[in-house]
Amino acid sequence: MIKVLNYSAKNIFYSTLISVGFSSLYSIPLMAQQTSLSADDIQLDVEAIYQELTPSEEYTTIARSVLSQMVRNHYSEVRVDDDFSNILLDRVIDGLDPSRIYYTEADINEFEQYRTELDDLLRAGDVEAGFQIYNRYQRRVIERLVYSLKRLEEDGSEFDFTLDEFLIIDRSEEAWATSYDELEDLWRKRVKSNVLSALLADDTYEEAKENLSERYRAQLSQILKNDQREAFQYYMDAMTLSIDPHTQYYLPQAAETFTMNMSLQLQGIGAVLTTEDEYTEVVSIVAGGPADMTGDLQPSDRITAIAQGDDEFVDVIGWRVDDVVQLIRGEKGTVVRLSVIPSNSDNDFDRNIINITRDTVQLEDESAQSEIVEVERDGETYKIGVIDLPTFYIDFQALQNRDPNYRSTTRDVRELLEGLKAENVDAIVVDLRNNGGGSLSEANSLVGLFIDRGPTVQVMDAENNNNVYGDSDAGLVYDGPMAVLVNKLSASASEIFAGAIQDYQRGLVLGSQTFGKGTVQELIPLGTGQLKITRSKFYRISGESTQHRGVLPDIDFPDLYDVSDNIGEAALDSALPWDTIETTSFYRPFANLQPVLPTLASRHENRLQNDPDFNYIEAQIARAIENKEDNTLSLNMATLQAEREENDVWRLQLENSRRLAKGEEPYESIEAMEGSDEDEEETVAVNMPGLDEEEIAEEGEADPYLRESANVLLDLIELQTDSVFSMAQQRN
Repeated sequence: MIKVLNYSAKNIFYSTLISVGFSSLYSIPLMAQQTSLSADDIQLDVEAIYQELTPSEEYTTIARSVLSQMVRNHYSEVRVDDDFSNILLDRVIDGLDPSRIYYTEADINEFEQYRTELDDLLRAGDVEAGFQIYNRYQRRVIERLVYSLKRLEEDGSEFDFTLDEFLIIDRSEEAWATSYDELEDLWRKRVKSNVLSALLADDTYEEAKENLSERYRAQLSQILKNDQREAFQYYMDAMTLSIDPHTQYYLPQAAETFTMNMSLQLQGIGAVLTTEDEYTEVVSIVAGGPADMTGDLQPSDRITAIAQGDDEFVDVIGWRVDDVVQLIRGEKGTVVRLSVIPSNSDNDFDRNIINITRDTVQLEDESAQSEIVEVERDGETYKIGVIDLPTFYIDFQALQNRDPNYRSTTRDVRELLEGLKAENVDAIVVDLRNNGGGSLSEANSLVGLFIDRGPTVQVMDAENNNNVYGDSDAGLVYDGPMAVLVNKLSASASEIFAGAIQDYQRGLVLGSQTFGKGTVQELIPLGTGQLKITRSKFYRISGESTQHRGVLPDIDFPDLYDVSDNIGEAALDSALPWDTIETTSFYRPFANLQPVLPTLASRHENRLQNDPDFNYIEAQIARAIENKEDNTLSLNMATLQAEREENDVWRLQLENSRRLAKGEEPYESIEAMEGSDEDEEETVAVNMPGLDEEEIAEEGEADPYLRESANVLLDLIELQTDSVFSMAQQRN
């Protein structure tokens, strides 16, 4: 059974996992005629450099084989009919041009001839339609880049930044351009916007033109690398994405890379990346990887440039993600520098420079850790034990070698629980924030440390066989009050654990709605390449699926991740739906927590009203929602500069209000705030929980999410009654 390792956002076609040992899912070589050309040598003549791609004869057999496997072996019933053709056509077009900046209305009208024909063509192994749409995209991209380069390199006129022009940011719902003139005017504005961004980042006009020219030439060089395999891989990806976002076909070269990915043979930084418009965007951070250890790179950050060590940065805006991978990947111990637009930035001018040393993920780096959070209440000090679990892991090799001391999640957590019990903690929090999953067996056995025995998860396969997994060992390690802390990046095995704890009413689930990854994939070797296909679906013991909906917390905590439309299974095209099956037999609730939940929620909300850190988070969430509603970007320099200054004033006021509420000295200026290491650490701790906690703890500053989790648990202890814990007492 293969767990999906990359939880990508909108453009699933080009998402990839850059971890230690994880590289691009496929890499495409240069076309033969382009291998000797540098970006500077490319002729700005569309007819001279554009080459139409044609499918290989073997693609007929592959397409029919992939389609047949999906019909026979996919978890859901796959019908290859006119509805399928309709969805596929939209997937192909929207995947290539989601912002509607390349195709014209005439192109789209021409493609309409395939609206109900793609299913019939694919049954016959005919992929010509996919190639035609891809070729048109390739040509349009080349045309736009050639236009942009000529505007910068040959047109001597300067842009007028006093005009009240604007760009529409999200164009996914905009009408297609009706003419070349309309499309060129759109691209004139895009070039103008890029120049303006560079000027506001303190470049001179000539520097801006030179740097943008380099960027566009690099993008043109990238697009000219595409060959027939790129086009076919894309079309197959669009076809599988029409069924669900985790099913994918790999050509032989891509299959070899995927195998290397699974065996952790390469070195990287540990981040899941995807392509979002022109940017390479961070989807999530791999627990225990180099990026996780530094704590600087965050989900939804956009990578704009990459440098090796002290070398010059290479602009990667507009690059394919697999080529970005090649720059990020490297030898263990070497440093890669990333220039990123931070996820919480209000504009594209902000840049953070992040240094990451490439390394391998060590088991001890991703293993469970514990700490104790002390909370004062009514003159008494209470101790809350915290178990931070970044992933569900097991040392398979040591287990296969019958090493009696093999490492695993359950073994390590058992030891940590015994240590916390020896410290006489009043309650325990299992912190699963940002935990993307891992070993299913470890999720099951970990539940067993907190319950006596019983089922933990149901797995329904494509043949409707329901396999129930659970804990068969009598006894439990810890029977006191507990909570599970989750967020939108808690996925797969994390959702199984949290869901089981919630269904047994063994403890509280705190935080925000989880990711919603509730499917299982298997690899099917084909004559050429291999297919990763969704074969099973997870269900909780209550009968509810974790797919799409995830696990809903008992008590909601505000979180910036929840504002993002690009994180979570629900953000993925064609994600399988949430549903239910029968409740598992033979499980008994541990307690009855339902009666106290309204009181716990009320107390929690009252505390948050006067909590400086959560007020800070709520203000950022409100600001992010407000920014999402504004779908325009001004091209007037004075207006844009004023917006930037207003944002700096807002940030400074927000930070100072938090500091004053905590009895700290306010900053005198935005420069002082940005130059403060202390502020940077505190901001990370507030906005991105789970990062830099040891450093914050040394300063006496507890993670606000852990602090509030502790308070909720103390409320629970206070509200304990015979009716709440009668079942637990009967068991004891």
